[in-house]
Amino acid sequence: MEEDEPELEAGLEAALELAPAVQAAIEQVFPSQDPLDRADFNAVEYINALFPTEQSLANIDEVVNKIRLKIRRLDDNIRTVVRGQTNVGQDGRQALEEAQKAIQQLFGKIKDIKDKAEKSEQMVKEITRDIKQLDHAKRHLTTSITTLNHLHMLAGGVDSLEAMTRRRQYGEVANLLQGVVNVLEHFNKYMGIPQIRQLSERVKAAQNELGQQILADFEEAFPSQGTKRTGGPSNVLRDACLVANVLDPRIKQEIIKKFIKQHLSEYLVLFQENQDVAWLDKIDRRYAWIKRQLVDYEEKYGRMFPQEWCMTERIAVEFCHVTRAELSKIMRTRAKEIEVKLLLFAIQRTTNFEGFLAKRFSGSTLADGTVKPEVPPPSTNPFLEDETGTETDEIVIEKSDPDKPKKPKVPDNPFHGIVSKCFEPHLYVYIESQDKNLGELIDRFVADFKAQGPPKPNVDEGGAVLPSCADLFVYYKKCMVQCSQLSTGEPMIALTTIFQKYLREYAWKILSGNLPKTTSSSGGLTITSLLKEKEGSEVAKFTLEELCLICSILSTAEYCLATTQQLEEKLKEKVDASLVERINLTGEMDTFSIVISNSIQLLVQDLDAACDPALTAMSKMQWQNVEHVGDQSPYVTSVILHIKQNVPIIRDNLASTRKYFTQFCIKFANSFIPKFINHLFKCKPISMVGAEQLLLDTHSLKMVLLDLPSIGSQVVRKAPASYTKIVVKGMTRAEMILKVVMAPHEPPVVFVDNYIKLLADCSTDTFQKILDMKGLKRSEQSSMLDLFRLRLPAPPPGGDSTGSLSLSAPTPEQESSRIRKLEKLIKKRL
Repeated sequence: MEEDEPELEAGLEAALELAPAVQAAIEQVFPSQDPLDRADFNAVEYINALFPTEQSLANIDEVVNKIRLKIRRLDDNIRTVVRGQTNVGQDGRQALEEAQKAIQQLFGKIKDIKDKAEKSEQMVKEITRDIKQLDHAKRHLTTSITTLNHLHMLAGGVDSLEAMTRRRQYGEVANLLQGVVNVLEHFNKYMGIPQIRQLSERVKAAQNELGQQILADFEEAFPSQGTKRTGGPSNVLRDACLVANVLDPRIKQEIIKKFIKQHLSEYLVLFQENQDVAWLDKIDRRYAWIKRQLVDYEEKYGRMFPQEWCMTERIAVEFCHVTRAELSKIMRTRAKEIEVKLLLFAIQRTTNFEGFLAKRFSGSTLADGTVKPEVPPPSTNPFLEDETGTETDEIVIEKSDPDKPKKPKVPDNPFHGIVSKCFEPHLYVYIESQDKNLGELIDRFVADFKAQGPPKPNVDEGGAVLPSCADLFVYYKKCMVQCSQLSTGEPMIALTTIFQKYLREYAWKILSGNLPKTTSSSGGLTITSLLKEKEGSEVAKFTLEELCLICSILSTAEYCLATTQQLEEKLKEKVDASLVERINLTGEMDTFSIVISNSIQLLVQDLDAACDPALTAMSKMQWQNVEHVGDQSPYVTSVILHIKQNVPIIRDNLASTRKYFTQFCIKFANSFIPKFINHLFKCKPISMVGAEQLLLDTHSLKMVLLDLPSIGSQVVRKAPASYTKIVVKGMTRAEMILKVVMAPHEPPVVFVDNYIKLLADCSTDTFQKILDMKGLKRSEQSSMLDLFRLRLPAPPPGGDSTGSLSLSAPTPEQESSRIRKLEKLIKKRL
């Protein structure tokens, strides 16, 4: 028994472990806060909670009594529940038997009701059988009477139709034929009956006879042979047109085709290819002739044809097709005689005529077998506010205002290109003419620039854009608008190619070609050879006029860059959607960017070269002989003088393009500061006092460079953060170099560590230059270099061991504080 007790306990525990869903349902029905009721009850934790300390064990008897009392209460409750469930099984069986009896009784009643319902339904069917028979008889009788009436109408209508056809009574036939056709549709399901099929065949025969007879009547009234019209409008033909509306649509198309062909036969004779009036210079006569013919048609035949036939529009459309074919043929034959003025004259007159057609007609007949010409997009000329209004002579570049109300869209012209499409293969004449005109325009710009000279300095209003730039884009504007009216296909691509060619020529001949140059030793004039004089020699600086010219060319190039970008966008709007990808002016915009870069580089090199003699003088001074620290050195004064002379002029002339003035400042700082540091390394040897003087000079230059963007200006502006960062970083390095030079080289370890901390430079070349500036002997330098290599910190894992280390350097505020302390020290010595 003792061995079976553990197994019994394990089985009881397994039986008491309920499923999570069952446990959740029990907690929802019988919520309890008692720890004994929890599914995860732990006896050890429960006992520890009752007796948390040793002192609490004193109440163990009281706790045991409470638990025993609770056990007795649970036993009583369980006993009561078990006794109450003793008779539940017997009561349940009795209730089930009673329910089964009730179901059997209910099933019997339902069966009785179903039997009675079937008997009632059978009785109703017997009562209503006679009524249904009468309803079917009535419906069949009504259908028979209606069909007989239709048959009587069809038979009588066919007889009348045949008789009226023989007598050509088209007015009565038009109404009767439509009725007969409608009635015949009711007999489609009776075509198996011989009599009905015979009537249907008679109707088809009458329709065929009517069609042939009407065509013969029109042929007789309007013969296709001969030029003289023997017939004319009549009531018979007017009624015949009404009948044709009911007949096969091919009859109507044949009538329209023959009438229009006969109506335009005189046109083909008058404007044959060998006639003088057929050439482009007399193209007005073609359009005048058709206008007279349309008026004549309205007066004579306007009432003969139904209004829905749109005969006037059909005549005009067919005239356009014939004219386009004739003009294409004669222009192919006499292509060498086509001149630009003649071509534009013909195109202008033709587009005017197409506009006249658009005002007069709706274009509804263009879909009847003819391809509707492509409608060009509404004009969005980038250089004109309103093409039909007053034209301006200057191009205004401005961003579109979303709040500004847009112009109403121009209604589409359905007749656009219906005739003028024939001129498109010959538009190369126009393109070649524009090529020639633009070439002459560029040559005139070059000649005018040479004759008038560079623009006068205009410091108050800033650098002016060259007037030739506006003239070029005004001409581009006119060409683009004119060509887009002629065609939006390949000619626009050809014109874009011409635009690209002369944009590049303008950039190189007018802008780059007129940038000031200085002579080099070989006599060449290249930007790379600019300002390369020997040290100590006089530097050829740009004059005030040359500086203004460079700024003016820079402003012009910036204007051309922005306008070219806008021109590209508008060309893409004008051209067909399938050709948009072929419009690309990126190369031309890059060309203007190169001109801008070269102009800025010239300005930087001019100011940079002006400062070279001063830096050369600095490197040639005997700094080891300086005995005391004074004010800033003469070379600093010279540098500041050149900066104050050039920078205000450049800033005022670039007032309209501030971003490029900022670029000039940044490029000058990037060029001058490394050059200053290189000359600083040439100052050797340097005494302690000499190093202090150089440190004072470096601080003075740093302050001037920080103030460079607003130097000499009444309005003080804060320098751009990007420029300030470059100046502070570069000049702080120069100051650190001098501080390392000022530091004692004994003991060597301290000196090397101080160098690595201040300069954060692991280059042995830089360290070698520092030792040269201090004037150490070669033997001392060798030991210093060995120590320097040993003291270098190890490169980070995965990094470049040859690169310089990124060590923490003093902040600009700390350096400024040190400079102020040095200045106070210098004043005390003085």
